[in-house]
Amino acid sequence: MPNYTTSYSTNARPRYRKNPGNQLPSGRRRQQRRKGAQYLRRSQGFGGRRRSGHGYGGNDRKTYALIIVGCAFLLFVASIVWYANRSVEITLNGEAAKVRIHSNIERVIADQGLEPSAGDLLAVDGSVLKKGAGTAYAAELDGESLSAEKAASVELEGGEELTIKDGENVFEEHDVAATEIQPTLTVEGTGPVSYVETWGQAGRSEVWTGRETGMVVDKGVVKEPVNAVVTCTSVLPSKKDAKYVALTFDEGPSAQTEQIVQILREKGARATFFVEGDKVSSNAAAVRAIAASGNELGVNAYSDTDLTELDASHVRDQLTQAFAAVEDAANTTPTLLRPPFAAFSNQNWADAMDLVSAVITWNVDSGDWLLQGATSVVDTVVGSVSNGDIVLLTDNDATAEQTVEALPQLIDRLREEGYELVTLSDLIATDDELKDAINTSKAGMSKGAALPVVSDDGESDE
Repeated sequence: MPNYTTSYSTNARPRYRKNPGNQLPSGRRRQQRRKGAQYLRRSQGFGGRRRSGHGYGGNDRKTYALIIVGCAFLLFVASIVWYANRSVEITLNGEAAKVRIHSNIERVIADQGLEPSAGDLLAVDGSVLKKGAGTAYAAELDGESLSAEKAASVELEGGEELTIKDGENVFEEHDVAATEIQPTLTVEGTGPVSYVETWGQAGRSEVWTGRETGMVVDKGVVKEPVNAVVTCTSVLPSKKDAKYVALTFDEGPSAQTEQIVQILREKGARATFFVEGDKVSSNAAAVRAIAASGNELGVNAYSDTDLTELDASHVRDQLTQAFAAVEDAANTTPTLLRPPFAAFSNQNWADAMDLVSAVITWNVDSGDWLLQGATSVVDTVVGSVSNGDIVLLTDNDATAEQTVEALPQLIDRLREEGYELVTLSDLIATDDELKDAINTSKAGMSKGAALPVVSDDGESDE
């Protein structure tokens, strides 16, 4: 039997040693590092897998990503700065020029090297008090003069036309005593339709007193007045292949007004009724019937009074009360006026032109007020009428029965002659020139207008 020997004593048996991490003893020894020694990091070669946090490239990637993001952000900021300060093209003093976008006028002057001369400070008499104490420059943007405040705040976007000139002279601070110059009135032409062609505007004269020099200077007229013009004309329908006539009824409403409205409805014709304001409240149903039937309402005045004999306040009362009566009865506000006796003077126009859209008389008088019978009325109208005419009929209690008898025959005869029967507003609309000049739906002065005065060289009634 072979003899074996051992390297341990009989008292010390070998024990199994656990290997943490399943490493060989030699591997474990290789991981040990002496204190204070320096070692080179070994390369894992190809296919090695790096672990974050152990110096194998994780932090390097983060650094590169931060650099890229930072560069992109800087590029973004730079693009915004460039866009906000880019150049745009304008026309400067008649020539193309590039300026920074959103520049104001003062920046343009500085960037373009312009050197406008400043204006002077003047006394109220025009003499120079101080050289160069006026405005620094004068500027026009797209043809509009700019104040100093607007020139400093305006921002150019490109495409504008800018003119920069020498500064303007300014007057010393001064007190102004102003006198208004009222416009005068002219009435021109002839015809049954009268309207305001030009609204008057007040002028102005001034006297200046300088606060620094104490000088007093009469500057005369600093703003010329615009004189009012009333035009009288006839309606000339523009269509050559059509004929129009407007039947009008005065002095209503009467006991027969609703019957007249019914005849018009049955015949498919339309007309205009001028009513007296003081008759409306007692026959409001007739006024409502006129409005509801598609016919037109105007007024004669509030009472059967010659307006040319009244002062301004009474003329205005006559018109406003008549319009109000119709509005209360029919919930509509007329603007057409046929004054009693067709009398409306230049002074009446000056006093009340803002209350009416037009003053209407007539081309053809039916003569029904003569009470010569229905046949006479029809023959008179048909024998006298022409295209664009306005026919006068009467709707008062004395003539209304004759009017009711004549009206159906008159409508038929006019249609046989080729006429279409329309309201005054519709008749005016057939004239291409008048339809834009007269707005029968409203009355009132234009912005900045003033009532005129009648000149001392006389006046003439229409």
